[in-house]
Formats: sequence, structure tokens, C-alpha cells
Amino acid sequence: MGREAASAFGRWFALNDFPVKAQLTAVCDLNEKVLEWYKNVPTVTQLTGDYKELLANKDVDVVYVAVPHNLHQELYLEVLRAGKDLLGEKPFGIDLQAAEIIKAEAEKLGSFVRCSSEFPFLPGPQRVISEVNSGRLGRIIEVKTGFLHSSDMDASKPINWKRQNKFCGEIGVMGDLGMHVLHIPLRLGWKPEIVFAQLQKIITERPDGKGGIAPCDTWNNATLNTQLTVESETVPMTLEMKRLAPGETNTWYIEIYGTEGGIKYSTKDTKGLWVYKPGKEQTWQRVEVGFGGLPFPTITGGIFEIGFPDCFMQMLAAYVAERAGALNSRFGCVTPAEAVDSHKVFAAALKSNETKSAVKL
Repeated sequence: MGREAASAFGRWFALNDFPVKAQLTAVCDLNEKVLEWYKNVPTVTQLTGDYKELLANKDVDVVYVAVPHNLHQELYLEVLRAGKDLLGEKPFGIDLQAAEIIKAEAEKLGSFVRCSSEFPFLPGPQRVISEVNSGRLGRIIEVKTGFLHSSDMDASKPINWKRQNKFCGEIGVMGDLGMHVLHIPLRLGWKPEIVFAQLQKIITERPDGKGGIAPCDTWNNATLNTQLTVESETVPMTLEMKRLAPGETNTWYIEIYGTEGGIKYSTKDTKGLWVYKPGKEQTWQRVEVGFGGLPFPTITGGIFEIGFPDCFMQMLAAYVAERAGALNSRFGCVTPAEAVDSHKVFAAALKSNETKSAVKL
């Protein structure tokens, strides 16, 4: 993810009339081969294997941190106490307590802090948000959203930190994928009030990469049936976070249905936005969204296709713009409060699964 960030900053000039110049200055990584790669970036003046050296660098204003979840609290707090602003990876702490501690420290120090979540910055999701806010969908009657992977279908895949609770947390797959799923609902003010969770540990052991077998103790799949209130109406919202979803490769989707219309989008069809029009004949219309409709316009023409590097760059642009007070009405990155709210949902899901009952937040 660090190299994705370097790529985005290297194309910063592609943002049209952007109010702030941002560049990559310093990099810390424990992998010497990865550090060697960053020598390709002409703006980088510091390469180190010791993050404390990076934090001591007076030329660094903001630090982007992408590390295993068990290190979030320790490193995020050190970044803040070093006087730097922070863009932290999800889930913003290994559990709810960690997320609350990070949020409290950011507020205490007055630091600008946001959490990573890229997919809502694609043109399709931006149209979904706009359609909901327009009121054209009528009364909201159902919401479905999820993030699906299939790479773990390979049982011979060696274990890594994302498959071990001591590194990724008891929330398992929800920690890795859940913030992406909840970003738009939380931004729309849709907070789950009741959670009934179905959590699955499907593959419970994997090769350890050393010729042996290691326990895989995380939740592989999570389906959360939640309930929320939208303008005094009770609305069901389904949240899917799965590492074992046959046929899916990094598929993020959102579907919102109302009494006057519906709208849905999936990265499986990157340019396709589906809009429902009620009437005597029930019609779903596929709209080609192309490259237009991004929060921050770029040099790329509207007829071209969007990709992950583009939405990652839009997320960084949103962070930089909001930090400079120039976000205006555009969609912004996940706030610490939203990250904490997501953890409250995950904590409720763990309790629900344990008690086999619906849990009120």
C-alpha cells in the first residue's frame, strides 16, 4: 500500500487545479528490497528501517501508516505525539478499545487524522451517494453492501498475519474489510442499531511456510444482518465481509432500494451503474459512468475507465484537501469517529455470534 501511495503522489500533477502540492519525502520499511524500490522516487530524501528516524524528520508533515492491526495503537500514538498528522489504515486499531484510545489522543493533540477507505471515491459510488442525498429514491427500504475476496479458497496458501487473531484481532475478516463496507452508510448517517451476525471459520489451518501446519483462528467470512432507522423508518441493512467468496476478486458493492427508485454498483463492473425506475414495467437501466464524477477532476477524459490507482489517489487528495480546509462539499476520508463506530458494530457482531442472538448497540 505504501507503493500505491508513492505512485499516487508521483502523479499528483494529474489533479486539475488542486489547491495543495503533496510529495513523498520519507519512507520506512523493514524490507530492504522494498526500500530499494523507493529509490525510483526522486522526491524521497530519507529511506530507513527505523520508523523513529522518520518521525524525527522535520520535513515530514503527514505520515501514512500501513502495518498489521496489532501495531496500530502503538504506532499511531507515536506518530501523533511526534507532532505529525496521520492517515492510518483500517480498522484503526485491533479492537474497539484501541480505536477509542487513538481517537482520544488525536482530539487531545488537535491532530488531523483520517482512516483509509478507497472504494467510495470511484465515480459509481459517488453517484450512489448523490442519488440518496437527492431524495429521488423515496423512502429507503433496504441496504446491502459488502466486500468479497476469494483468494483464501486456496487451502494451500501459506498463513500470514491476516489469518491470526494475535495480529489481526478477534474481529478477523471484519477488521480487514469492514471499514470499506461501512464507510458510505456511516457517512450517510446510517448507524446500525441492532446486529445479528453469522461468522464462519471455514479453513482452520494452513501451511506455515516452513514445511509445517499452523492454526488459522480468524473469522474467514462475516454476514451481518443489521437494523437502522432512516428518517423514522426501520430499515434492514446487510453487511458482507468475506475472504472465501467463490468467483470474487476484490469485489466491493453497494445496493440501496427505495419506494421511488433504486441504485446499485459493484466493482465487478467498474463502469456500470444500475438505476431502477418504478412503473408499470419494472426497469433496471445500466449507465456507463466512465471517468467522470470524481470528487477531484483529473486530466483523464470522461470516456476512459477508472481503476484502483485512481480511487486511491482520490482518497489521498481528499485527505490533503480536507487537511488544508479545501474539501468543501466533497466526499471525505473516514473520520476517527466513524472508525470507532465501525468497531462498535464489529464488537456487537462478536457478541451476537457468541450468544446466537441479536445485539443492540
